[in-house]
Amino acid sequence: MTQVLATPAELAPSSAAARRAARRQELLRWIAVHSLGVAAALFFVLPFVFVLLTSLMSDSQALSRDLIPGTWEWGNYRKVFDTPGFLTWWRNTLIYAGLGTVLTVVSSIPVAYALAKFRFPGRNLALMLVISMMMLPPQVVVIPMYLFWAKQLGLSGTLWPLIIPMAFGDAFSIFLLRQFLMTIPNEYVDAARVDGCGELRTLVRVVLPMAKPGIAAVALFQFFNAWNDYFGPQIYASENPGAWTLSYGLESFKGAHHTDWNLTMAATVLVMAPVILVFFFAQKAFVEGVTLTGVKG
Repeated sequence: MTQVLATPAELAPSSAAARRAARRQELLRWIAVHSLGVAAALFFVLPFVFVLLTSLMSDSQALSRDLIPGTWEWGNYRKVFDTPGFLTWWRNTLIYAGLGTVLTVVSSIPVAYALAKFRFPGRNLALMLVISMMMLPPQVVVIPMYLFWAKQLGLSGTLWPLIIPMAFGDAFSIFLLRQFLMTIPNEYVDAARVDGCGELRTLVRVVLPMAKPGIAAVALFQFFNAWNDYFGPQIYASENPGAWTLSYGLESFKGAHHTDWNLTMAATVLVMAPVILVFFFAQKAFVEGVTLTGVKG
């Protein structure tokens, strides 16, 4: 039996059809992936949009089914700022989050550096202790810690019982920084030591410039945690309205304006806005720092 081979002219239509099918399949895949991405983005964004739109409604419209403000009541934000104590809550939150973040970063870096770059007996045990502290819920030690800070030191009604411990490091921050510092080649550290640099100078001049993404990630984690902290201020500062933070004061604001949903949503926007802005401008360093921490263990 004689086999008849197809000519190039006969093969051209089939190859063109295959290319069209491949392009169509690629287009469908692109549409599916981006549709899922858009759906996920809407899932996270729409609640914020709803809160923002409600904050710009009038009192009566906020209780209706309307989704778009009939009149844009920008004065709602002025009313929130004029609420007695709101600016005090802002000041306390900035002090708590800002000072706490600085203390946590400064105190955690040397410990993480030692665990990552030093070789000493008990290093693995120290690392296991840090990890075990991460697994310990704060509610377990809240009673003895409250008795210590409130009864022994008389610091109840202030935020100092929450700020001072940050000067002694944070287990999660130490672990995250240690994992990031492990990605920095030891050759850089050894070269600095050969050139006569002490450990402190090596840390400041060589390691820290290379560890900026990891430090940024730790700082953002700690800032967000302190800014959104409700449990700590409720335990130590609830008896003194002058020491309330935004997270705890917002609950009081909602109780006082439980029917004024427009003002409640405006206060919520003002509480969320700084965190969103900080993450928006620092997300590159944040994502890079978190990603690189798992490269080397």
